[in-house]
Amino acid sequence: MISANEFWKWAYSDFLSNAQRGVLAEYIVASSLGCTGRGRIEWNAYDLDAGEGLKIEVKSAAYVQSWPQKALSPIRFDIAHKQAWYADTNTYSAEAVRSADIYVFCVFAATERQPQTHSTLTSGSSWPVDRILNERFPTQKSVALSALEALGLERLKYEALGEHIRVLGANNSLQVRRP
Repeated sequence: MISANEFWKWAYSDFLSNAQRGVLAEYIVASSLGCTGRGRIEWNAYDLDAGEGLKIEVKSAAYVQSWPQKALSPIRFDIAHKQAWYADTNTYSAEAVRSADIYVFCVFAATERQPQTHSTLTSGSSWPVDRILNERFPTQKSVALSALEALGLERLKYEALGEHIRVLGANNSLQVRRP
């Protein structure tokens, strides 16, 4: 007999995989915000609905990948404007936009290939960013970690992430464009 846990372990336990790492980063941020009770909508315009209208996009990167590497990967994040699909209304944005109020950039800190445990998965750092992303990088398609660090953004560990995002959200005047 096949169990869901066996399937998940077989199909989704490689956290070095870009696809799995992205979903894991979303889960880590959702967990820090206490919003894991809402199911993940894979193709929505943003990754997380943190409640009270706060929409969050989670980006992840890592130095170590699932394929053989000659050197550690540089850390860059996709921030391109995209035509957004809104699951709640089944509509698309009229133009390419950044659909979230807050972006959270997550870096998995491991620099050596090792089994990924709970402690190594949450040992990375995150940089929550609000409207400054549009102010400083209005048309850029990607951003390097060094550019985010140059802004003086606060590097956060898991324990402080949720509260910091909520404070940013409370102070955020960015209006998300909807269709």
